Amino acid sequence: MRRNYSTLLLGLLLPLSTIHAEVSLVPPNAKAGECYAKVVIPAKYKTVEEKVLVQEASEKISIIPAKYEWVNEKVEVAPQSKKLISTPAHYRKVTENIEIKPSMRIWKTSLKHNAPPVSKEILVAAKIKGVDLKSTTPQTCFKEYFTPQKFKTITENIVTQPQREKIQIIPAKYETVEKSIEIKPAYKKTVTIPATYEYKEEKVLVEKAKTVWKKGVNPAQKLNGATGEIMCLIKIPAKYKTLKKKVVKTPASVKVIEVPAETTKIKVKKLIVEASTKTVTIPAKIKTIEKKVLDTKPEFSWIKVGNNVEKKWIYTGHQICLTETPAQHIKVTKSILDSNASVKEITTEPKYKVVKVKKLVEEAKEVKTPIEAQYKMLTKKEKISDSHQSWERILCQTNMNKEVIKKIQYALKEKGYNIGKVDGVLGRGTRQILDKYQRDNSLATGGITYETLNALKIEL
Repeated sequence: MRRNYSTLLLGLLLPLSTIHAEVSLVPPNAKAGECYAKVVIPAKYKTVEEKVLVQEASEKISIIPAKYEWVNEKVEVAPQSKKLISTPAHYRKVTENIEIKPSMRIWKTSLKHNAPPVSKEILVAAKIKGVDLKSTTPQTCFKEYFTPQKFKTITENIVTQPQREKIQIIPAKYETVEKSIEIKPAYKKTVTIPATYEYKEEKVLVEKAKTVWKKGVNPAQKLNGATGEIMCLIKIPAKYKTLKKKVVKTPASVKVIEVPAETTKIKVKKLIVEASTKTVTIPAKIKTIEKKVLDTKPEFSWIKVGNNVEKKWIYTGHQICLTETPAQHIKVTKSILDSNASVKEITTEPKYKVVKVKKLVEEAKEVKTPIEAQYKMLTKKEKISDSHQSWERILCQTNMNKEVIKKIQYALKEKGYNIGKVDGVLGRGTRQILDKYQRDNSLATGGITYETLNALKIEL
């Protein structure tokens, strides 16, 4: 039977995901022997009336059509126009000699037709040495000559090895002596004397007397809409344990023993005279040699071909010649404007026709009629407070039985709820009707709280 209650009442105490109010972990101001559950306190509303606009103020627009009349009117069917008569231009033919290729002057390596041109660098060198490139007449050539450089022989003393100083090292002098050294220093040795113990029995408090919260295990924790947190305050007595303790009879102590240092004799070298240095001067080494040096630099000159050249001048192989290619012409016959084209203007008078036309006598009019706004009074519910969770006292396992459930079923039936058969079983139908009653009366949902029992006027 207990298992059936748990299955049927699962929904009532499950937490609602839409409720986010913070609630303490345990019920406040609780008493021992009572059980509590986290329940949902529904939101509270008040009824208010509100004036609502159902139709805004507006205007009705009426149109009075325009008025027309038929009249005779003289209409221009062909406007005044101008006719243009053109006279073509007159041309005459002339013959003209046109240059199609200008004459060209080019500096080349010779006067031959296929000779290559001279580089810009050679022309610059010729200009520096006095050749007038701009005033030179075509078919003129210049050749480059030079006189070689001259050298003279001289003698010179060269230092093959400079004067330097050499440092000689005089080694230090030592003698062998005996020396006593400490190989292990004196120290203090500590000896520990252990403590002695004995055993004694003692009664020790393991856990003090206390009251604790435990989850309820009665069938009501499975009702629809409950948080599932049913708590009961229980008294638990103090706990003791007899222990066998090991206590010190005589404490541990320490004894200090002095150990002397250890020494040994060894042979060591003792410095008598320190090492020193001596500086020795080595003279420089000199060698006499003969060498050739430049006496006169080479000289270059450009001489016009055909002029006399002295024997001291040597031809370099460079030659520049100014060549000229004559301009090319062609005879062309072309037309030249003798008289311009002209235009003669002739004016044509406009043409008219009498027709019947519809003429506006009175324009269309717009008439605006105002329409008043319409309102309606609406009744609506306005929220005063939000729904939230709270700890509420509920039925415990001790007073949850068939008789209590029958009282609840009878009370709901008297309130006009269709409870079905009154059988003392908190089945699906009973818990759904109970949840509906709580919501209809703005009572906390999620458990059979004492608030609900008081509202149903049930005494336990």
